Amino acid sequence: MTGASRAGSASDALLAAILDDLQDNKAEDIVQIDLRGKSAIGDYMVVCSGRSTRQVTAIAEKLVDTLKSERGVLCKVEGKETGDWVLIDTGDVVVHVFRPEVREFYQLEKMWLPVGAAQTS
Repeated sequence: MTGASRAGSASDALLAAILDDLQDNKAEDIVQIDLRGKSAIGDYMVVCSGRSTRQVTAIAEKLVDTLKSERGVLCKVEGKETGDWVLIDTGDVVVHVFRPEVREFYQLEKMWLPVGAAQTS
């Protein structure tokens, strides 16, 4: 197995764990975006919503705690203080948790996905 194949498998497994955790913690409108070959920021981007600032913060905190305790992944986190939008960078997968209004404003999916290509979970 090549280094790239192992890295792909690791990022795929990390993505699956993140998606499961987000679903378990009631994140809404979860979209995954494949960045492989498109950007050096990571292999995948995940965008999801929480209904309130409290839920956005809780989803992000639970995800970071789970990744650290169960997978040994240390994440960089930004935006948790306000709770409107939290970015979680695992290295291979970048997760954005938004309040719906803020998500609509930034429209990250439109920047990264071709028209009609949303991959929701």
